[in-house]
Amino acid sequence: PPETAPPAAASDSFEFSADVSRVMEIIINSLYSDKDVFLRELVSNAADACDKRRFLAITEEGDWNQQLKIKIKPDPAAKTLTIEDMGVGMSRDELVNNLGKIAQSGTKKFAEALGQSKDNVNLIGQFGVGFYSGFLVADTMKVYTKAATSDDTYLWTSDATSGGFTVDTVTDDKLKIGPHPAGTRVVLSLKDDCAEYLQEFKLRELLKKYSEFVDFPIELFAEKTTYEKQGNTTVPVTKAGYELVNSMKPLWLRNPREVNASEYVEFYKSAFRAYDEPLRWSHFALEGQVQFRAVLFVPGVLPYELSRNMFDEDYSSMKLYVKRVFINDKFPVGGGAEGDTGLVPRWLAFIKGLVDSEDLPLNVGREILQKSKMLAIIRKRIVRKSIDMFNQIAQNASQYDTFWDNYGKYVKVGVVEEGGDTQKDLSKLCRFFSTHKGGSSKGLTTLGEYVERMKPNATKILYVSGDSKAAALASPVLERLKKEDYEVLVLTEPLDELVVQSIGNFDGKQLVDAAQEDIDDVFGPDDDKDDADDADGSKKSKADAEASYDDLKDWLQETLGSKIAKVQLSKRLTDSPAALVQGAYGMSPMMRKYVQAQAASTGQSEAGSYGVAAPTMEINPAHPVIKDLRTSKSKETAMLIYDLAAITSGYDLEDAGAFAARVNALLVTGAVTPSDTPAPVVEEDDDAEEAKDVEVVE
Repeated sequence: PPETAPPAAASDSFEFSADVSRVMEIIINSLYSDKDVFLRELVSNAADACDKRRFLAITEEGDWNQQLKIKIKPDPAAKTLTIEDMGVGMSRDELVNNLGKIAQSGTKKFAEALGQSKDNVNLIGQFGVGFYSGFLVADTMKVYTKAATSDDTYLWTSDATSGGFTVDTVTDDKLKIGPHPAGTRVVLSLKDDCAEYLQEFKLRELLKKYSEFVDFPIELFAEKTTYEKQGNTTVPVTKAGYELVNSMKPLWLRNPREVNASEYVEFYKSAFRAYDEPLRWSHFALEGQVQFRAVLFVPGVLPYELSRNMFDEDYSSMKLYVKRVFINDKFPVGGGAEGDTGLVPRWLAFIKGLVDSEDLPLNVGREILQKSKMLAIIRKRIVRKSIDMFNQIAQNASQYDTFWDNYGKYVKVGVVEEGGDTQKDLSKLCRFFSTHKGGSSKGLTTLGEYVERMKPNATKILYVSGDSKAAALASPVLERLKKEDYEVLVLTEPLDELVVQSIGNFDGKQLVDAAQEDIDDVFGPDDDKDDADDADGSKKSKADAEASYDDLKDWLQETLGSKIAKVQLSKRLTDSPAALVQGAYGMSPMMRKYVQAQAASTGQSEAGSYGVAAPTMEINPAHPVIKDLRTSKSKETAMLIYDLAAITSGYDLEDAGAFAARVNALLVTGAVTPSDTPAPVVEEDDDAEEAKDVEVVE
């Protein structure tokens, strides 16, 4: 008979176990990065309890909404902090089950029990560990609680280090929950180093930061000293009582059509502690696969932190809320790369805004926003709405001048770092100086306006760069373009060049550097039948005239050596003898300086930092100096022409001393002499005899 396989051994099932004291240690020391969040977590628990009570009381008599509130009372003498709510409370079994099992969320179970009806209740908790954040600041926590269905008040006590807790029935009437029929009172015995949480101003600050928009009134016990006149004297009178802390309403939850401009301005100033008025705002919601509400603002002035550092990591621009509870405003500002965990890309660092969602992917400590598809959708929508705001601002010329002065550089960074439709939309918002007389009040123009002014059949948007507007406009490459009234954009910052290079093509027009070799088609082909003056004054065709300069070009190439890549006759020069230009893929002088500076800041050698080819030297065959150079072949004249071309074209001089010597020689003799040859001595006449005694100090 065939062999049969032996029966499989029965498997044993086990449950994970944990060292409770070790788990509590992790929660206290590792889960949260800031002690301040304990108040957020405990107030959120209290708000959940009130929301549960409100939901359950729908079918009950009585106006529960007037009774539902959260009260906070510090007691410096006893070193305790009490947080009390008039919420649903807990029975003895619920107390043991909810607080006795770490990471079991009573709120989450309540929401699951509601099923489809959970949309009617705004519950915050989900992880079941927020309550234990109280041990961040407390040695001992006591919880007094009473459910509406019970007449007894129960006391839960734990010191976190013993690994357990006790539950007792409260017999002292003073400690029982009342006069309201249900609720919970959490009493924290604070650690010695946490006395700051007994100070009224510290608690008020944290409540304003984390719980300002909680749906229920939060009252803080505080003492106030006023001065009252008694007879002929004024005496201080101290009164104690509860004060409402969260008076500001969550504007983003309202219908935008029901909110007026003054309310948006008031909310902006209150929520972001701002003194300016916003230029524009956007209030919107997204429903579907991802649900969230948001309100964005463009500040009226550049925030101080960003005026010192364009991408200050400590600057908080976006606030994240989950169900009205503040979570964080220190999320990293993304650089545009996939996987960024920032709410906005870094070029939107100046935008102030607030995002509130019920299901954002947070870590257990509710402090870190995790990577997810949901985050990418939220981020994309914020970018879209921000660009819409910018377009609305652009409809008002004076307002957009203010916007561009403050935030133009951020828009430019967005063009460089984004792609696709976002880059196209941002490129339409960019402004540049131009040779065109007109544009904005500051002489700026958009690419769209440039294209509208282009001549028929023109295919290239030209630009020229320089350390300043004046330096760029003085470039010899513009001479013929100016005479032919061909508009050229003027770029005064390295970032401008990165922008136009990133755009590449706008509305079917290629963006090209006017100082590059490949713009001959801008001027059109020369007519070879026209005669040109040769160096000897004879008439020759232009083709023959150009060929006659081959000898000079070869000589200049040999004389200047590695300073230049080649020599060619220029179509763009009309007044200057020469200019330096770069190839089609060359780097402009300003960009070269920028790259060199960046390399120096990172410790790289200049030689290997930028891989830039030597420029091309263009000469003007109609210029008298060039005509004379054909016969003189003066090396010093050639060097001086090169130096002048380098200066006017934006390049740095390699040897300023040699250039100065040539200029001095030219001033003395009227002709250029070798820099290493002493200038000729001018004989003095008898009338200059007295001048010999004058000492010249060098």
